[in-house]
Amino acid sequence: MSRSDIELVGDALEHLRMLHSHLDRADMSDQVVADAVSLRLAAAIEAISTASLDLRDRVFGDQWPVVWATRNRIAHGYAFVDLNIIRATVEQDLPQFQAALEAELLNQP
Repeated sequence: MSRSDIELVGDALEHLRMLHSHLDRADMSDQVVADAVSLRLAAAIEAISTASLDLRDRVFGDQWPVVWATRNRIAHGYAFVDLNIIRATVEQDLPQFQAALEAELLNQP
């Protein structure tokens, strides 16, 4: 049984909640925290990747390929993920990504 779009949004937001809890423990200069943040970011994006095209278009528009490319860098970068990119993504892009998902959740009937 496949999950609904709203369930997938909830999954992504739960991953982001955990990402923030890792950052509350320490910053990304701690390699364990950096790895945990990267994993949760990739998992949040992965959750949304299985949502409908309609949801992805509505929530992310033409930015979805950039979001997916971020996941691919994490998932396929192995030991070579540039933590400066992850740090910049978390600081600059994550607030908008999370806000878009939260807005989608609030707009459900």
